[in-house]
Amino acid sequence: MRQSRPGRAIEAYLPDRGILRTPAFSVGSVTLQVTTSRGVYGTPPAELAETPEGAVQFSPLIPGSKRLEERENGSLDTMVMLAPPGTVERRYTVALALRALAAGGSLTVLAPKDKGGSRIAKELKAFGCDVAETSRRHHRICACVRPALVSGLDNALAEGGPRLDETLDLWTWPGVFSWNRLDPGSALLEQNLPALSGRGADFGCGIGILARAILASPKVEHLAMIDIDRRAVDMAALNIDDPRVELRWADIRSGTGLKGLDFLVMNPPFHDGGAEDQSLGQAFIRRAAEALRPGGVLWLVANRHLPYEAVLTSLFKRVTPKAEANGYKIYEAAK
Repeated sequence: MRQSRPGRAIEAYLPDRGILRTPAFSVGSVTLQVTTSRGVYGTPPAELAETPEGAVQFSPLIPGSKRLEERENGSLDTMVMLAPPGTVERRYTVALALRALAAGGSLTVLAPKDKGGSRIAKELKAFGCDVAETSRRHHRICACVRPALVSGLDNALAEGGPRLDETLDLWTWPGVFSWNRLDPGSALLEQNLPALSGRGADFGCGIGILARAILASPKVEHLAMIDIDRRAVDMAALNIDDPRVELRWADIRSGTGLKGLDFLVMNPPFHDGGAEDQSLGQAFIRRAAEALRPGGVLWLVANRHLPYEAVLTSLFKRVTPKAEANGYKIYEAAK
């Protein structure tokens, strides 16, 4: 069984600031000190909840954000949170916020009604909070103060934290894409990948499932693993112990700075905030074309209904369907 170990350094890539180095995730990591006492999680709509001026961003989906897991207990006096949709992830994140807040600190949690918003009040009350709830623009908005005694905090943190999945034999984290199962699209791509060589990248690397297959080839010299979810990158750091790997926490849509790659592999997302957004995958394909050298190869898996053929043929010299099964399709595209 794989044991926990300190992760390697993870780079947060911001297009306007280049690469920022952040401490790698490790079990029992040291608390980071942050000076401000106001926090925000995600991007709450301004018309529904006011984000405090100077608030520190804690969302793992915004590269460069601070880690709420490492915030000193009782060090915040205000937190505004756009809650994640998954129940386990949401309870975990709220528990982190309550742990970081001082007694009497202000907590505002909101979410669309159909993405967990209707459950927030009940979940906060289960923690021992006295909740004031309002409804506006299809959102539920819950406000409370942090009680002196919080119930069930440890259980929520244990349930929603990182863990070793014995079936996958990988470290994973609730809230990460396909965190507790092998995604069928990734499985199909893994089955059809040839032995790659040279320098390449895994766009939307997740916890490292495809990277294991890529790195099985001894001819791979370097692999940049990039994901917008810091938790996924943290888990990949635990799962992939290979000196050829470079880990990056970045929004691929904003650019990666990579050039001259021999190959690129990806299972791009097509949902943003729970709604289908086909432009996400199209943006990944454009960034792949920018990163590959002439003659470089892209291996892509996508849901069968997604219309990626037009953007592929506009950017690559040769686009070849390689496999189709279980609602997914595989393309090899040569630049």
